[in-house]
Amino acid sequence: MELNKYIEHTLLKQDATRDEVKKLLDEAIENKFFGVCVNPSYVSFAKEYLKDTDIKVVTVIGFPLGQSTTEIKILETIDAVKNGADEIDMVINDGKLKDGDSDYIVDEISKIKFACQGRNLKVIIETDLLTKEEIITACELCIKGKADFVKTSTGFVKNGVGAKAEDVKVMYETVKEAGLQVKASGGIRDKESALKMIEAGASRLGTSSGVKICQ
Repeated sequence: MELNKYIEHTLLKQDATRDEVKKLLDEAIENKFFGVCVNPSYVSFAKEYLKDTDIKVVTVIGFPLGQSTTEIKILETIDAVKNGADEIDMVINDGKLKDGDSDYIVDEISKIKFACQGRNLKVIIETDLLTKEEIITACELCIKGKADFVKTSTGFVKNGVGAKAEDVKVMYETVKEAGLQVKASGGIRDKESALKMIEAGASRLGTSSGVKICQ
């Protein structure tokens, strides 16, 4: 198994510097990772740096809380696309999900998918904050909103676990017939964890430990 082809090498911390992003990009080139995931302010730098490679540039929208208005998330998406993002990872509004406001969630996903202009849209549902039933509901709303992926976590929930194989399996079983894929992200720090996520149904792994996993 070519684990490197599953990995989106990730650096999303608040104080990430240009030199740290450059190191991430160099590691992605060296290990031939599928992609890198960086904050929006580094998208244009990453796109230019990786222009002679096949590595995808992924960025985040409404990150990490998901509580921005739909209009702001749309503007973020348009800007990310303009700056060269190949894929968009947006954070769902979990408050609206828990309110039972399904129409809001579906409408937001649909509008952001449109703003992606044909690029993959991954929806981060933040499994640490959800019950199993809410995870299933969130995935069903992602299907209705025409997302391409459901994603476990931002990695920013205080005392959160991040990706869990049992949650990935629930997500995969919910979306597979509709053709969506699952990205496991958050707390994947070794090869054993990575393989568990793939076995549970993940086709992408978001991790800052990509080099360690592949070694």
